[in-house]
Amino acid sequence: MEVYIRVAIIAVAVIIGLLFLFWLIGLRIIDNDKVGIVEKWWSTKGSLNEQIIALNGEAGYQPELLRGGMHFRTPLIYKIHVVPLVTIPQGKIAYVFARDGKPLNPTQTLGKVVQESNNFQDVRGFLNNGGQKGPQRGIIREGTYAFNLAQFVIITDTVTYCLKTGTKAEQETLKAMAKLIHERKGFEPVIIKGNEDLVGIVTVHDGPSLGGENIISPTVADDAQDPNYHNNFQDIDAFLRAGGFRGRQYQVLADGTYFINRLFATIEYIPKVIIPVGFVGVVVSYTGSKGEDFSGVDYKHGELVKKGYRGVWNEPLMPGKYAFNTYAGNIIKVPTTNVILKWISNQIGNHKYDENLKEVSLITKDAFEPNLPLSVVFHIDYRKAPLVIQRFGDIKMLVDQTLDPMISAYFKNVGQTKTLIQLIQERNEIQAQSSLEMKEKFEHYNLELEEVLIGTPASPKSGNEIETILTQLRSRQIAREKLQTYETQQKAAEKEKELREAEAVAKQQTTLTESDINIKIQENQGKAELMKARQDAEKIQKLSEADAYKVKKESEAEAFKIKITAEAEADKEARVGISKAIAAKEQVNAYGGPQYKVISDVMSSFANAVKEGKIDIVPKTLVNANSDKEGLGVNAFESMLMLLLSEKLSTEEVNENIDTPEEIRKLRDEILKEISKVKDSSNEVEPTNK
Repeated sequence: MEVYIRVAIIAVAVIIGLLFLFWLIGLRIIDNDKVGIVEKWWSTKGSLNEQIIALNGEAGYQPELLRGGMHFRTPLIYKIHVVPLVTIPQGKIAYVFARDGKPLNPTQTLGKVVQESNNFQDVRGFLNNGGQKGPQRGIIREGTYAFNLAQFVIITDTVTYCLKTGTKAEQETLKAMAKLIHERKGFEPVIIKGNEDLVGIVTVHDGPSLGGENIISPTVADDAQDPNYHNNFQDIDAFLRAGGFRGRQYQVLADGTYFINRLFATIEYIPKVIIPVGFVGVVVSYTGSKGEDFSGVDYKHGELVKKGYRGVWNEPLMPGKYAFNTYAGNIIKVPTTNVILKWISNQIGNHKYDENLKEVSLITKDAFEPNLPLSVVFHIDYRKAPLVIQRFGDIKMLVDQTLDPMISAYFKNVGQTKTLIQLIQERNEIQAQSSLEMKEKFEHYNLELEEVLIGTPASPKSGNEIETILTQLRSRQIAREKLQTYETQQKAAEKEKELREAEAVAKQQTTLTESDINIKIQENQGKAELMKARQDAEKIQKLSEADAYKVKKESEAEAFKIKITAEAEADKEARVGISKAIAAKEQVNAYGGPQYKVISDVMSSFANAVKEGKIDIVPKTLVNANSDKEGLGVNAFESMLMLLLSEKLSTEEVNENIDTPEEIRKLRDEILKEISKVKDSSNEVEPTNK
């Protein structure tokens, strides 16, 4: 039993001895996700005075770390503080506070960046190359780092990594620093999204102060070719080397992602300046140096300068989106499309420059007081927009302080020269004249007048005299329109009558055409009958001449016969006969033949009978004495005509029966008897109206 006890005691002693040996030689095993911070208890080189990190082997915190693995540091000299590696999540930023280093300059708020520090992981490199104590300009991006937390305090979004050896004051400082970064959203990069149409206004909190004449720090080293290009405030030392000042910067951040130390600069988001189509932007810059005046000698309302100088820029911004710093200047939107100003109550144009305008109160020549509604259309040449802004400040002031009083006064003057009726009836002439006369006035203000539109004058709220006059004018016009309507209807009726007649003529056109043709046919038939009658007359004349010649020959033969039988008597009788024959012949020749002689005597007697008896040539009443076989009546007059025209008077009967004048007398007497019958029959018939 005692043996066992001795063995146990020896084993324990051995274990304790080994442990003591390991402790004495300082064996430490450090995991790979941790680091060891070495603190030296004592050193032959003495201790530190003001420093925290012992760079030359003094007692204190050593700059080098112990990484994962087995290390030997005797606890008689060293104390090992095992801390975890620092991991910065993706899309996050960590800030660094240095406990040791050179003090900051009076103008500094952040310690300068030491490139040789390997992102603050090389403490010796940091301190040997002028690293400064306090919050640092450099930031830590995403990743895992082995920091000496005795020298650096790493502040992340969720955890503050440090070796808690500092004083209470230091702890309060670190808490305040973390709170400030949270307030500025500094643990996240600056992200400006294009679809949000925002720009970032940068305010720098480090560097030299800006002079009193300037309110905005000028842009420095924004060109990538510049050796001091600071890449949108992400390289702080480059910005300061380029001469950047603290304060609000003229340069803005456009769309993109920026890893900016929020202890160095804060970001304010403002909307982009959007100039829509139909507008230009006149820039009034509050910063920059004094520039050369481009307004011209005749322009007395201010100066126009080039882009980048202080004042009104002579070139406006065209439609589009601009990342413009509105703290450094103002962009006044000037419409280049037609602007309509309405002097009408409760009506406002699209640009809303006329919201204070109302009808112009007039006093007419005949003492009426109408309210005249107006509309004025004008536009501004985009090249002259800076001149307009330099003169008036903005378009609203132009309308209220210049155009309103000018136009109101003009139409008040016009109203005093016109009666109310003239103002209504001559509106077109007044409108055209006003547009012409006011163009020059508008051009004086660098405006281009398009048109002046005049409405109907209206009575003020207290009366209705104008409406009464308008009612009378309407009644008068209605009467005129009715009169014109009646006249038009009358003309339409006349035209309708002509149309009906034309339609009737058209319907009877066939009949008219046939009648015209019949007339021509009858005319041609008449001509044919006339020609036949002439031929018959010539034939009768030839026959008469032949009969006369025959009678002459027979007379001569008879005379010769009588001369032979009885010379005395024959001679006497021959002479008488010859004389009669010659006389008869001459009469016959004179009348164109024996039948013409007979007809002449008969017709003369017939004419006398008609004249003395007062006989109607065309009897009013037709009396039929007899009827022939065909039912045709024959009266005395027709019998006489038939006698004259019958074959009794033909050439053959004259030749056979009318050999001597005695027989001619007999024929004449017979015709005269017929005429007497006609006369008697006409006296027996009483004329009627039928």
